[in-house]
Amino acid sequence: MRGIIIESFGGPDHLNFREDLPDPVPGEGEVLVSVDAVGVNFTDVYQREGIYPRPLPFTPGAEGAGRIAALGPGTSGWAVGDRVAWCNAPDSYAESVAAPADSLIAVPDAIPDDVAASILLQGLTAHFLVHDVGRLSPGDTVLLTAGAGGVGLLLTQLAVAAGARVASVVSSDAKEELARDAGAELVLRYDDDLPSRVREWTGAAGGADVVFDGVGRDTFDTSLRCARVRGLVALFGAASGAVPPMDPQKLNEHGSLFLTRPHLRHFIHDRAELTARADDVLGRVADGSLRVRVGERFPLSDAAAAHRALQARSTTGSVVLLP
Repeated sequence: MRGIIIESFGGPDHLNFREDLPDPVPGEGEVLVSVDAVGVNFTDVYQREGIYPRPLPFTPGAEGAGRIAALGPGTSGWAVGDRVAWCNAPDSYAESVAAPADSLIAVPDAIPDDVAASILLQGLTAHFLVHDVGRLSPGDTVLLTAGAGGVGLLLTQLAVAAGARVASVVSSDAKEELARDAGAELVLRYDDDLPSRVREWTGAAGGADVVFDGVGRDTFDTSLRCARVRGLVALFGAASGAVPPMDPQKLNEHGSLFLTRPHLRHFIHDRAELTARADDVLGRVADGSLRVRVGERFPLSDAAAAHRALQARSTTGSVVLLP
C-alpha cells in the first residue's frame, strides 16, 4: 500500500512517502476504507513536529473520505461500497484505512470526494464554535482571525446564518475578497490597529462579543484587547505557534474576560452528538447554504508540499491530498 510514514519528528521533509506499507486489516468494530481524498489539518502538523506526540513510526492524518472496501466483525449498519467520511480515524495519509465504524459518517451523493474529505473536521469545528462556544444570536459581534482559512470561511458563514455580524482578519486582497464573499461585514488586516478598528465598529459595546482566534501566538494578546468587557475569547488554533503561559490576572485587566481553549473531540463526545452535528453540516453543504472552498489539492506523494503551504499560511479554504 502507498502512504506516508513518519519515523522521527521534525519538518515537512519527515513526511516519507512509501509504496510498500503493510495493508491495514480491519479489526473488531472497524471497516476497511479505500481512500479517495485526505483532509490536511494543523493537527497533522503538530503530530509531525511532536507537539502532539504519537509513538514512532506512524502514519499521520485523521480525516478523509472514500468507499468501504471490507467489513470487520461487529460493524452492522454499513455495507461494502458505502461512501463515508471521517475526522477521527488515525493513519489516514494512505490509500487504505482501517477506520472505527462508529467514527464514520455517510456522505450524500451531492458532495464531491474532496469536499467530503475536508469538511468534517473544519465544519464541525466551526459548528461547535458558533453554536456551543460562542452561542451566537442575532446582533452579536464576532471578530475572527485566519478569516480566509478552512475553518474561517465556514465559521463566517455559520455565524452570519445565526444572525451575527462578523469582522474578519486576513492577510491579502485575495483573502479579503473570500472573507467578504463568505459574509464578513468588516475585513481587517493584521497590521491594522485592530483594537481601535473593532471598538469603532462595535460602538458603545467597546469591543466584540466573541473573538475566535485560530492563529495563536502572533494574535492572542491583540485578541484579548479586541473583546468587550465580559466578552469571550475562544482560542481554537495555533497556526503561528502556541501561546506562552499567561497570568489569569490579564483577563481581569482586559475587562473580566472569559477565555476558552476548546477541542473538537469534546464536542463530538459520543456517536449521537457526532452524527447530529455532522448531519447538520453536511445537510447545509448538500443544499448549498454552506459553501466549502477546497483551495489546494496535492498528490499524496507530495504531502510535504501541502504541509509547507499550510504552515506558510498561503492557502485559502481547505487542503486535500489525493492518493
